[in-house]
Amino acid sequence: MIDKRLLSLPGTKRLFIMLAGLTFLQAFAILFQGKYLAEALVNSWEQKSLQTIILPMSLFAVAFLLRHCFNWINNKVVENYAENTSEEIRSKLLDKVYTSGPSMISEEGTGNLVTASLDGIDLIENYFKLIFTKLMNMSIIPPVLLIYIYTQNLASGITLTVIVPLVILFMIILGLAAQAKADSQYHQYTILSNHFLDALRGLPTLKMLGLSKRYAKNIYTVSDEYRRRTMNTLRIAILSTFALDWLTTLGIAILAVFLGLGLINNSFPLFPALVTLILAPEYFLPLRDFSSDYHATLNGKNALNSIFDILNYKDTDTEDGLESLEWNEKSEVDIKNLVFNYSRDQSNIDSSLDIDHLKLSGYKNIGVIGKSGSGKTTLIRALGGFLTPDSGVITINDKSIEHFKQRSWQNELTFLPQSPYLFATTIAENIAFYKPDATKEEIQAAAKKAGLTEFIDTLSLGYQTIIGEGGRGISGGQQQRIMLARAFLAKDRHVLIFDEPTAHLDIETEYALKKPMEELFKNHLVIFATHRLHWIQEMDYVIVMSNGQIAEQGTPEDLSKHNGAYSKLISNMRGDQNELL
Repeated sequence: MIDKRLLSLPGTKRLFIMLAGLTFLQAFAILFQGKYLAEALVNSWEQKSLQTIILPMSLFAVAFLLRHCFNWINNKVVENYAENTSEEIRSKLLDKVYTSGPSMISEEGTGNLVTASLDGIDLIENYFKLIFTKLMNMSIIPPVLLIYIYTQNLASGITLTVIVPLVILFMIILGLAAQAKADSQYHQYTILSNHFLDALRGLPTLKMLGLSKRYAKNIYTVSDEYRRRTMNTLRIAILSTFALDWLTTLGIAILAVFLGLGLINNSFPLFPALVTLILAPEYFLPLRDFSSDYHATLNGKNALNSIFDILNYKDTDTEDGLESLEWNEKSEVDIKNLVFNYSRDQSNIDSSLDIDHLKLSGYKNIGVIGKSGSGKTTLIRALGGFLTPDSGVITINDKSIEHFKQRSWQNELTFLPQSPYLFATTIAENIAFYKPDATKEEIQAAAKKAGLTEFIDTLSLGYQTIIGEGGRGISGGQQQRIMLARAFLAKDRHVLIFDEPTAHLDIETEYALKKPMEELFKNHLVIFATHRLHWIQEMDYVIVMSNGQIAEQGTPEDLSKHNGAYSKLISNMRGDQNELL
């Protein structure tokens, strides 16, 4: 139940030592509590003087208070550890997400990371609060009590010793079943999280295509499957608790029968029988407590394992092999045998990206086209350094690099995605994303080139207007104009990467943005993924993607001369979209 990696967390070993000491003291308090209670009852039964009853009852009260005092200190120590450690794990997780970036998000899924950072941390905190105390109680208290019971009555000690392995055997059998169900259930939970977040992001597109109601049935199916798995897991968890309670109750009953028969036959005195019977429930109590919280600890353990896997994610080496890079019309990138898989397990799966050869150079407009799922976005993300290829030979200006996550290359990039991300701050600060030290005049000049001036003039606070997280409060077209203004302001960056930036815009808004975008293309290497035909006219070179591979590449004029993948795709796009070339 305890992952060995827990020992690597700060303060865990010290916690074990403190808990062991406190639990030993608690065990002896329980022992004395039972001993003095039995002594008082025996003296009362034998009608001895009041003094012989008051003293053991006073000692019983002291032992009772000490027991709960040690238990309170124990819980406080564990709660403090759980709160501090879980927050430290959350901090490490967020740092890992920040440093590893989109490559890890692409593999783990945004929903999985959100679940791990929010619900997962809460489960881990609860796991820490339960597992250490329960496990320490189960490891220390029963042996201490059993040794004392052996000194009082050998037969009772043997009876309890025989019953415990049976209880543990049932715990193992039912525990393995519960763990398998819990693992499956937590895995389904992460799938549901990713599924729900993806559906939420794609809701505007689904509504536009009239598929929202149909997709609602899909969400219902996934959610119902999660409900069914949860109920199956709870059924086994409740069954395991019931079985353990039944076994321990049966064990105490068997012990009581033997003790009763012994007393009737005068086989042993009243005190050993009574103290054994009082301590027997305390002997089984740690096992029952552990069983009752077993399912909760399983959820916490699964969450912890998931987060440990994320923390152990191998970061891409960002050491800059380029030293310096200033992209110009003579610069070039040469890519050979580039392979990338979204899944970490690369066995029995097709490559998500498999590029034999691709060459980019100078200030050209490179169009990337293909059907949905053909690999356009994956190629764009790999070129942007957001995804780390599994293998490939990459050279920039004849210098070999392993991936595009290089500081010099990144410093040359301006990225414009489908859904621009804007921060909850002023419009001016959002425009100055790539150049935080930009002057007011530079920001205004960039906004003018992007066609933002008219919109900003209508705002009472102008450039100091605060917009919502993710661009809430302004239209999609204005969000894209802010992204264009960022690019105009970043004059020292000469590589533009567009990932279908107008996919969610209507045709009128897109054409309004086309002129400032064409202005931006000048003196840049432009890599433009699109599914809109009119952009192909602006491209010097076109890459046609299909199933993660380059089906064709060349100038639009050359590709249109034969009935290849380019011509078929163009014909298909004309028929499906009703757009003018």
